[in-house]
Amino acid sequence: MAAITWFGDSGFLLPVSLWITAWLGLPPATRESAGRWVVLFGLGCSMILASKLAFLGWGIGIAAIDFTGFSGHTALSASIWPVAGWLVTSRQDHRVRVTASALGLAFAAAIGASRLVLHAHSPSEVAAGFVLGGTVSGLFLWWQQRSPHPRLSWMLVVLSLATPALLQRPGSAAPTQDALEVIAMRLAGTDRVYTRADLLARRNGSPGGIE
Repeated sequence: MAAITWFGDSGFLLPVSLWITAWLGLPPATRESAGRWVVLFGLGCSMILASKLAFLGWGIGIAAIDFTGFSGHTALSASIWPVAGWLVTSRQDHRVRVTASALGLAFAAAIGASRLVLHAHSPSEVAAGFVLGGTVSGLFLWWQQRSPHPRLSWMLVVLSLATPALLQRPGSAAPTQDALEVIAMRLAGTDRVYTRADLLARRNGSPGGIE
C-alpha cells in the first residue's frame, strides 16, 4: 500500500500538475483550457490547505465523523489522474479518452483506500478528498467537451508525467505535513498543533486541545 500511496504524494503530483498546465498552455488553441485547469486545480488546493490549517492551528474539525481536513493524497489524485489519462489518450477517440479518465479516477480511489489501510486518514477525510478532487477533474473534463481538443504524443506526455520520479525517491514522502504544521503554529500563535487525539477527546467528552 505504501507504493500505491506514493502516487498521491504532493511531491509527485504537484510537478505533474505543472506538466498538465504546460501541455495545455503550449498550443495556442488550448491555452484557455490551461487557464481553466489552473483556476480549478488552484481552488481545490486552496480548500485542502484551508481545511488542514484550520484544524492544525485552531482545532476546527468535525468530531462526530472524525474529520480533520481533506485527504490531500486522495484529493490531488482524483484531481490529476483522470486529467492525465485524458491527456495521454488525447489522439484517441472519445470513448478511449473517457475510459482512460475513468481508470484515472479508479486509481485515485485505490490511492484513497491505501490511506485508510495505512491509518493516515479517516473514511470521512478520504471520501471528502475524493469528492473534492473528482469535482475538480470532472468540471474540467466536462468543460473540455466545448473547447478545442489537444492532440499530443502519448509517449511524450507519459515521459513528462514520470519525471517527478527522477526528482523524488520513489516511496519517500514530501515534507508537506511538517511545513503545514509550522505554518499553522505561526498563524495561530501556538507552540503545538492540534491532533486527531484532541478531536476524539472532544467527541468523547474528555479534556483535550491546546491551552
